[in-house]
Amino acid sequence: MNIPSDLYYTKDHEWVRLDGEECTLGVTDYAQSELGDIVYLELPEVGAGVKRSTTFGAIEAVKAASDLFSPITGEIVAVNSLLEDNPELINQSPYEDGWIIKVKVNDKNILDTLLGPAEYSKIIGTTTEG
Repeated sequence: MNIPSDLYYTKDHEWVRLDGEECTLGVTDYAQSELGDIVYLELPEVGAGVKRSTTFGAIEAVKAASDLFSPITGEIVAVNSLLEDNPELINQSPYEDGWIIKVKVNDKNILDTLLGPAEYSKIIGTTTEG
């Protein structure tokens, strides 16, 4: 299971990558493997606000459907439009091509409340890889 060491994680299996004032969000390798083949994403609009612990979209797979929860608060500055026609990018490349949204974060200190790679790996019962 791929758990990059430069990301933050949630118990709901989302990941966050900080880049300056923006955070990129997606679902983890573990989440995509549990969901199976992803067939559809409901994506938010650029400019919309997101609030910590609230939904910003939905993900549907052959096995199940699930809401996507934001681990941070801020404004959506980019949406991965490639996922509209190619939702399987999340299965193929969850941490690179399969990112979902980018958010201008209001308070970077919120990242301190998220899980590190070692903590996340314990939750899913695996070892950290990077």
